[in-house]
Amino acid sequence: MNDFVRDETVGGAAGETRPLDVVVIGAGQAGLSAAFHLRRAGLEPDRDFVVLDHAPRPGGAWQFRWPSLTYGKVHGMHALPGMELTGADPARPSSEVIGGYFDAYERTFDLRVHRPVDVTAVREGGGGRLRVETSEGVYAPRALINATGTWDRPFWPRYPGQETFRGRQLHTAGYPGPEEFAGRRVLVVGGGASGTQHLMEIAGVAADTFWTTRREPVFREGPFGEAEGRAAVALVEERVRRGLPPQSVVSVTGLPLNDAIREARASGVLDRLPMFDRITPTGVAWDDGRSVDVDVILWATGFRAAIDHLAPLRLREPGGGIRVEGTRAVRDERVHLVGYGPSASTIGANRAGRAAVSGIGRLLRREQERDRDGGRAVAPANRPVEPVR
Repeated sequence: MNDFVRDETVGGAAGETRPLDVVVIGAGQAGLSAAFHLRRAGLEPDRDFVVLDHAPRPGGAWQFRWPSLTYGKVHGMHALPGMELTGADPARPSSEVIGGYFDAYERTFDLRVHRPVDVTAVREGGGGRLRVETSEGVYAPRALINATGTWDRPFWPRYPGQETFRGRQLHTAGYPGPEEFAGRRVLVVGGGASGTQHLMEIAGVAADTFWTTRREPVFREGPFGEAEGRAAVALVEERVRRGLPPQSVVSVTGLPLNDAIREARASGVLDRLPMFDRITPTGVAWDDGRSVDVDVILWATGFRAAIDHLAPLRLREPGGGIRVEGTRAVRDERVHLVGYGPSASTIGANRAGRAAVSGIGRLLRREQERDRDGGRAVAPANRPVEPVR
């Protein structure tokens, strides 16, 4: 039995409503993985499915990473399905290496990603379809794979007096590399991998650096194997299953100790201060009377899932997140979220892309059977469609 039924009515100029089987939003790791598995299942891009990406070029969020984040500093970049990343120069910026890899991947598998395309809203459509409103027109898919990640939603905490600060404030999303902080007094806020990387880079050129986090950072000694990885992912997955906003996997794994981290701890660069209570015009202050004057506050405070375009579908639970089983949104089985919560890692994104395509295949087979029972003819695919393996 075919995994998908192809809709013969796909076509038309931009601006028209175009029915098709699947829309994939986002062409990062998770979106490209999903597109690969759709292709493998026998679907044709631009005929049966479409991949929409708002970025100007291939590379997902990687294309926006700071130049000093070289490929050799990237932790755990997992290859996309069907094509390894080999021979990469560890000294090249990760934005160039991974951007080039994603570009070659899209061309190799002829995924025909549409970019730059902004998706403004996903709503209920007619005839059981969804309505995906975009800058290039309206799509009416039977199912949706949302792979929008988090890069577009940097999280800026709010503290009293923040608007009075006379120095510079920026977020990891706009981090330019360490050179711009030469001779400055810099406060880095946040205890994740980005915060520690920024801090160690800036310390080499800044007049002084300070580091504050809400919680005491946890540094992980020893190997981190498959069993530990599964346990960490399970903790993140449990939050998503309960309808709570997902946390990063790093928040439950801790920071891996390497030689650079050990050196920075020994030299005092990673000497953590508790979170301040307010921001002053010249820096930050604590209620116990301590204060620090700085020129720059760098918020390495993470990101939130970029899912506002799904708001019309009312998928959120009272806890603030979207409850997901596997990749499927519990409130709407037509919607699959990949690269969300437990699948936010590169290897998790690959697996989620495959799982989403399998789930959508089952959904569309049921629709095909229902259409036949109702006496409505459904156009068959031009060729047999292989099950997702």
